[in-house]
Amino acid sequence: MARPEKEAVVKELTEKFSSAKSLVIADYLGLNVAEMTELRSKLREAGVEFKVVKNTLATIAANDVDMEEVTEYFSGPTAIAFGEEDAVSPAKVLVDFAKDHEILEIKAGFLNGEIINKDKVEALAKIPSREELLAKAFAGMKAPLSGLVNVLQGNIRGLVQVLSQIKEEKA
Repeated sequence: MARPEKEAVVKELTEKFSSAKSLVIADYLGLNVAEMTELRSKLREAGVEFKVVKNTLATIAANDVDMEEVTEYFSGPTAIAFGEEDAVSPAKVLVDFAKDHEILEIKAGFLNGEIINKDKVEALAKIPSREELLAKAFAGMKAPLSGLVNVLQGNIRGLVQVLSQIKEEKA
């Protein structure tokens, strides 16, 4: 790669490191073309960008955005999944893919300004998606209201019966 091309790659990686909510670093050695294509497709569907990077260029970019602690994981074949929309998506997709393809090795991740190890990346992958959490929150908020409506309906029915009995007695 010529120097201007390397500078462009470093600039792009610097922007990705600074804008990503989370990232997951993986070793992809041993995956064939079909498997890599499948992985990239799943990541794209989840809104995650996946880049195979040169370790020296990734190290320069990480140092530019004060992420020096990540550079220790830049050895061997390195690919990085950047989660710019959702912090959980990169971990979720890569962990799911690694279950079926043991060749893919998750090295580490970066979330909220700190490095997370492989175990924490796997724990992050188990967190429900944003949509699932919102659905659970709305269901939790709806339950008391439904209960209140049911209670009031029962009381209103009783009130109507009492009033109709009083009406019959007076008639």
